[in-house]
Formats: sequence, C-alpha cells, structure tokens
Amino acid sequence: MQRLIAEAFGTFVLVAGVIGTAMFFAPTAGPLTVALAVGLAVMGAAYAVGHISGGHFNPAVTIGAAAAGRFAWRDVLPYIGAQIVGGALATTVLLGVRAGAGGDVFASFTGTSNGYGDSSPGGFALPSVLLAEVVATAVFLYIILGVTDRRAPSGFAPISIGLTLTMLHLVTIPVSNASINPARSIATAIYGGAVPLEQLWAFIVAPIVGALIAGFSYNFLFDRKRA
Repeated sequence: MQRLIAEAFGTFVLVAGVIGTAMFFAPTAGPLTVALAVGLAVMGAAYAVGHISGGHFNPAVTIGAAAAGRFAWRDVLPYIGAQIVGGALATTVLLGVRAGAGGDVFASFTGTSNGYGDSSPGGFALPSVLLAEVVATAVFLYIILGVTDRRAPSGFAPISIGLTLTMLHLVTIPVSNASINPARSIATAIYGGAVPLEQLWAFIVAPIVGALIAGFSYNFLFDRKRA
C-alpha cells in the first residue's frame, strides 16, 4: 500500500506542478516555464518517494519498466490506478483554486489538455502528434532505463530524468501540449470538455507504444552480454 500511496503522491506533485504552472503562470511566461516546472516536480517527487515505489508517476514508465524486466507485470495495473488517482486529485485541487478567480473555470483545463488538429498549440495533425509522442516517450524510457541500470552511477537518476523531461516538453509542448504521460492527459481531460475527452485515446496509446518500444528493446541494445 505504501508503494501505491507514493505513486499517487508523486503523480499528484507532477500534475499539480506542470498544470498549475501552465494555468496560472505560463500565459505570461511561456513554455519554458512549464517545461522547467515538470522537470523540477519529477526531481523533487523522485527524491522524496522514489525509494519507496521506484518513482514512476507515469503509466508509460510503469509499462516500459515491466517490458524491460525491471518491474513485475502483476503490479502494473495497481500502479496505473494509483497514478490516475493522484493526477485526478491534482486537477481537482487546481479546479478549486481556479474557481476563486471567476470566469470560465473549465476553459483553463481545455487549454492545458493535450490535443491534435485544432487542439494542437501549433496546429499539428494527428500523425505528427502520434509520432512526436511515441518518440518522446521512447527517448524518456531509454533515459530512465539507462540511468537506473545497475552499471550507472548512483544518486543522479532523478536529476537526469527531470532534465530529460524538461527537454522533451520543450520539444512537444508546441506539438501536442506535451503528454508523455497518460495520467497527466487523463487528469486534464476529465475537466477539459468534449474535445479533450474525444482525443484522449491518442495520449494514452502513443506514450504506451513508445514505452513498449523502449522497454522491449533496451536490453537487446544495451545489455553488455550482447555486446
């Protein structure tokens, strides 16, 4: 149970950090602020509770770790459930905070949801968005699997993971509003209205595909026994 609570907490911190920044600060500061927020949130949460749960905070990371043989498949669904709950709690809290400013509360969640076509910040079509999300998530998983490899230096994984996620957000925010994490996409879509919910499938499928590609191929590509 402690592991699930840690995953819910870490995902709460991640979603509250990135979506809260996007809603309240980024309109005047830009995508760099959001990218830094998500990187810092992941770093902080990973150092805080990563030793308890492994610090996934993302269904794609959990699935990718299982595909790489680093995590038990039987624990995948409980972890994903905890991550979705943590993300949803974060946007529920943000909903309560945003309500204090008046106006259209739900429009803030529409604007911070992931999307393609007219819902993409840069007007990118579905194929481009899917490609970006698959590749970004695969890169993210390769980095995670690399820095948590038994051969890697210890103690630096959260920093490397946070900085990588910052970089990937800088690339994908203009394309899709940067998912790379189905729990983050679900968390905003539940309050974002019809279009984010209709397009949500893309931001569940693409990160999972990217995670599976990285997870299943990591040992083949980088295991020294195969060198």
